[in-house]
Order: sequence, then structure tokens, then C-alpha cells
Amino acid sequence: MHPSTLPITVLLLADGRIELPTTVDAFSIALACHIAAGLTAVTAGAIAATAPKRPGRHPRFGLVYYWAITGVFATALAMAVLRWPHDTHLVAIGTIAATSATFGYQARRRRRRGWRRWHILGMGISYIALLTGFYVDNGPNLPVWDRLPPVSFWFLPSLIGLPIILRALARHRSPTASR
Repeated sequence: MHPSTLPITVLLLADGRIELPTTVDAFSIALACHIAAGLTAVTAGAIAATAPKRPGRHPRFGLVYYWAITGVFATALAMAVLRWPHDTHLVAIGTIAATSATFGYQARRRRRRGWRRWHILGMGISYIALLTGFYVDNGPNLPVWDRLPPVSFWFLPSLIGLPIILRALARHRSPTASR
């Protein structure tokens, strides 16, 4: 079956209503779990990134983000297998997101010299990849975003996120901040 003829399992209509599937299949279940994990990752990641970097909110929501991004990757992989080769680009983006998050998470756990900078870099790239995957897959169907050229969905998250990461890295440049 050609990807353009695949049944749409969840459709956001122009008036804001959501059309739900009439049948439940493996793809629909994976998609529902993917959406839940994605919303959790976006929310927890934003909270962790903006929380003070001390015990409490930052590490708690960071851990939620890490496991949610792992869930996003696992469900993206499952959906790609079910619709191969239509969603292979999403597996590539998901691999970048999950690998970067794991790198950032491990940097925090192991706390080797300069770990904060590696943590920021890994988690930041992971968040950018998460948003890139969302916009590449959904941007053409979103109001306002549907007016942008498709190539912009690949680059806008990086254009916005990379300066934020660079600013955070600059704040942790001193040797005493890296211990």
C-alpha cells in the first residue's frame, strides 16, 4: 500500500476537532502511546530546562523527560516497522533524540570532569530532535505552520534551540562550574 493511501488513524481537523479511529489496530495503539510519551517529553523537558539547577524539580522532571523520550523512540520504531519504509526518517530523528538524551543522562550520572556541559549538550540536542520530529511529521497539517515551506520543519527547531544551548554552555564555561 502506498503511504499516501494509508488510513489516517488520528486527524486534527481545521476547526480544532480531533477525529478518532473507528478501529483499533497495532498502529493506533502505538500512535496513542507515542502521543502520550511525546506530550510528556515536551512538558517535562521544558520544566526541567527552566527549573533551577539544583535538587528538586530539575532532576525530577529531567528523569521523566528521559524516560518519556525513550518511550517516544520505542513507539516511533514500532510505528516505522508497521509502515515501513514511509516513516524511516522518523526512526533516524528518534535515534538522534534517544541517543543524545542517553548521553546527557549518563554525563549527569557519571559526573566526570565537564559533565554539566555534556549534560546540557545531550539533553538540548535531544529536545531539538524531539521537536524536529514533531514538526517534520505534523507541520504540514498544523494551522499557520502549513504555510511554511516543508524544509523549514527540518531547521526551525535547531535555529531556535541551538542559540539557547550555546547560551547555557557559555554559562558553564568556567572550570569550577564543570566539577
